[in-house]
Amino acid sequence: MTATSHRLHGSVPVKEAGPARSTSVNAGRALAVLRIAAGLTFLWAFADKLFGLGFSTKAGKGWIDGGDPTAGFLGKGATGPFASFYHSLVGDFWVSPLFMIGLAGIGLAVTLGIGMRIAAVAGTVLYLLMWSASLPLETNPVLDDHIIGAITLVALALVAAGNVWGFGRQWAELPIVERYPWLR
Repeated sequence: MTATSHRLHGSVPVKEAGPARSTSVNAGRALAVLRIAAGLTFLWAFADKLFGLGFSTKAGKGWIDGGDPTAGFLGKGATGPFASFYHSLVGDFWVSPLFMIGLAGIGLAVTLGIGMRIAAVAGTVLYLLMWSASLPLETNPVLDDHIIGAITLVALALVAAGNVWGFGRQWAELPIVERYPWLR
């Protein structure tokens, strides 16, 4: 590679010449915007459920007010073949903390572009659980926003989207991450 080379995503070299350079740089930026937006959706859900901001969680019903951030969705929103399983989880001592830690952790990791592999796996599991709790789907028999979100997280991790406008490169250079590459 020459001095005019540019590394867009980890080990994928992209030559800086003509239209390919601007397309690749612009694609990296577009993926960075998508990554940040995806991360902020998790952080928003966390904040709304924590404080009861009046959107998905009514004011005064936030987790800090003693509300259960999973009771509405699991207790009333779960439908279909897995409804009884999800209803049985309502009120279990471990469900709300695990859910809230998941929302915050996935949201921070994806927004900052760190730990994208772990965040993609955790986010995909969370999305698939929420998808299975919503069966049967109302507008499309297979796909909904949860499946699209899961695919998005996997794609963002695969292209190392945390390296553009994020801390993915710095994260990858940490000794523990170099020793255990699955932490990327």
